Amino acid sequence: QVQLVESGGGLVQPGGSLRLSCGASRSIIVFYAMGWYRQAPGKQRELVATITSGGSTNYAESVKGRFTISGDNAKNTVYLQMNSLKPEDTAVYYCAAKRVQASDYDYWGQGTQVTVSS
Repeated sequence: QVQLVESGGGLVQPGGSLRLSCGASRSIIVFYAMGWYRQAPGKQRELVATITSGGSTNYAESVKGRFTISGDNAKNTVYLQMNSLKPEDTAVYYCAAKRVQASDYDYWGQGTQVTVSS
């Protein structure tokens, strides 16, 4: 079993920045990919950004140019740097990990709340 623990959420004004962290209980090198998803009230969960073990990244159109996903293998941590935040970015953000043999992301964190409001 793997535990993923998110941190770094909070309340920020529009235009501000936050950095989310996702700490894993084991080496993240073993995962094919790790990602960040978010779910706003009354909406379906959506992909925000992903990063593969090879370093390839992918972003939702709505966050391209504003968010950056990165990983630190030595710290078993994945980050999501969020800049130029907008009220529509308000959601619970979840970290996820996908094993090589899995068809979808199969490990999830408990989520961290991000609220963008003046």
